[in-house]
Amino acid sequence: MKETSFRRPMAEINVTPLVDVVLVLLIIFMVTAPFLQGGFEIDLPKVAARGLDVREGLIVTVRADQKIAVGNSVVPFDKLEDALARAGAARRPVFLKADQRVPYGMIVELISRLRRSGVASLGIVTEPPARPQSP
Repeated sequence: MKETSFRRPMAEINVTPLVDVVLVLLIIFMVTAPFLQGGFEIDLPKVAARGLDVREGLIVTVRADQKIAVGNSVVPFDKLEDALARAGAARRPVFLKADQRVPYGMIVELISRLRRSGVASLGIVTEPPARPQSP
């Protein structure tokens, strides 16, 4: 009698390729994450205050040269209301990041325009003061 050979099902799963793919994806995300947080270089005022979670809101930035950005796009001051409406500023919190060299009058005018655009929740972003280094 002839014996027939049957293939037995494998009881083991090789997870090495899965681990390799996961590690490559992890490295890609770790390298690209800092680039996703782009923005504008501004020198925020140093104030002792509790930090805000700005990830869920819309960020309006005013640079030292008084250029205004809604999100990541620079907009002229006279087109600010249109840009805020397109970004949905009335439906979510808005955070104002202004360089400390921007004149106070411009900040007040900007806050007034934000309110006229329907912004109900407005936060002003600052940095904590530098701690004195102990010897």
